[in-house]
Amino acid sequence: MTQTFRIAVFDGDGIGPEIMKPTVGILQHLSAASPDYNLLFETLPAGAAHYAQTGESLPAASLEAARAADAILLSAMGLPDVRYQDGTEISPQIDLRKAFDLFAGVRPVRVMPGQHTPLKLPEGREIDFVLIRESTEGLFYSQGTGEVTEDDARETLRITRATSEKLFRFAFELAQGRKTQGRGRGRVTCVDKANVFRAFAFFRSIFDEQAKDFPELIADHAYVDATALWMVQKPWDFDVLVTENMFGDILSDLGAGLMGGLGMAPSADIGLDHAVFQPCHGSAPDIAGQGKANPMAMILSASMMLEWLGQRHNVAALTRDGVRLRDAVEAVMRKGEILTPDFGGAASTADAADAVRAMLDT
Repeated sequence: MTQTFRIAVFDGDGIGPEIMKPTVGILQHLSAASPDYNLLFETLPAGAAHYAQTGESLPAASLEAARAADAILLSAMGLPDVRYQDGTEISPQIDLRKAFDLFAGVRPVRVMPGQHTPLKLPEGREIDFVLIRESTEGLFYSQGTGEVTEDDARETLRITRATSEKLFRFAFELAQGRKTQGRGRGRVTCVDKANVFRAFAFFRSIFDEQAKDFPELIADHAYVDATALWMVQKPWDFDVLVTENMFGDILSDLGAGLMGGLGMAPSADIGLDHAVFQPCHGSAPDIAGQGKANPMAMILSASMMLEWLGQRHNVAALTRDGVRLRDAVEAVMRKGEILTPDFGGAASTADAADAVRAMLDT
């Protein structure tokens, strides 16, 4: 029996609509070919351009429609010259994380043999790890409510037991699944600064408590500064990394650098009941409308959405198509014939997306 899933779509700002359109087209192509599932898409208004026109960055109706959807696909958001009155950026993606308690920010970092990377990988090495960033508290907790006077400014770092327990259980379960699939060694590394901050010592202690429920997995620790070093020196050693919000924000961009740039960096923000899938990069208004935007991170985010839906609803066809879509992107990048300007090529957004679709059909 065919199962139908409703996908809430936020086109985003700048290059956002340009990379969303071919991504939805690929998803519609996969859906049309499958007897097991059907995807229905609803485009919802939000973002910096919408705020400039209406004074609302995330309308209540859009929020409620997203809440009712089975998954949320969100493109690059924000424009540098459109800000709230306090000077901060328009960021509906953060509003969605808080509204739906999307505590686990999932940032895969994959570089297969033959794929472009700034690093010189030793023979036989590949990079395949997942960074999990707590997405609702940490140093982002007081966003928009920090205290600023003429002489000082203060923001509040918050780490709670309830959120940390969910975060660490998610990380261990992900590592368990990767080990079963043969993609990881079953190792989870807690990245913190527990030698300096009591909040991170608390964070680490909760990690150690949760680790006891997964004795078949390796649980270890690393300071965030050392992790940044090792991500450059020996990234093939990592499996699953789990960390606080701000640390994860920074390390995920370093992970994108290992893949050659943000154009290959997908992400998901996942909670117990909802999930948002979006590329890690910004809206790049300087190239908007020129057909130069790299759609791969958006397409990879869509592949993550398919896998998540498949696992959540036990629909094997969705999971298979998610893996097929990811493999198709990686195959195009390894082939190296159709690359957008950020990866040294001259292909357009449409060219790159068409290459992925053609790879799916081979």
